[in-house]
Amino acid sequence: MTTDIEKPVAGVKVLKRSRAAVTGTHVIETRKPLSVTNFSDVYRLGPVERIEIIKRGVPAGEVAKIAKTIGRPKERLFKVLGLPRATVDRRARSKQQLSPDQGERVLGFSKLVGQVQVMVEQSGDASGFDAARWVADWLDTPAPALGGQCPAEYMDTAEGQELVSGLIARIQSGAYA
Repeated sequence: MTTDIEKPVAGVKVLKRSRAAVTGTHVIETRKPLSVTNFSDVYRLGPVERIEIIKRGVPAGEVAKIAKTIGRPKERLFKVLGLPRATVDRRARSKQQLSPDQGERVLGFSKLVGQVQVMVEQSGDASGFDAARWVADWLDTPAPALGGQCPAEYMDTAEGQELVSGLIARIQSGAYA
């Protein structure tokens, strides 16, 4: 039986038909679970693949990994993403997944870091640039385009994350206001 994801797509070379997820012109091997700390990989995934990850469940332990990577206490990340500390800690200890809503916010944060990482890589030499720490610092900096609010104040909803992502895109294009 052939599923939609196994059907060949014009112009796309499928690495392993049974386990490959096709994303536009990219093929992402999904044999092992994708860590949300692989920021550029998360950013490069298509919406369908990110939705599948959210529905399968983001492991609660990934929150602590992200916090360590961005150089912030996990309590700060809990607050920024609107995650209940006790619930996430309990689920992490029992190696459980976050709820879809919580996983979506964590994956959205990862996607934002990936967006910055890819943006810098495409702009030139990215050596020495730490996108995760830059994003963590930038989120806590008041932005005139947000009426002086910090971008972190918008990271607890999918719409807010899209707003912040759009702001980053405008920074890249030079249309920042």
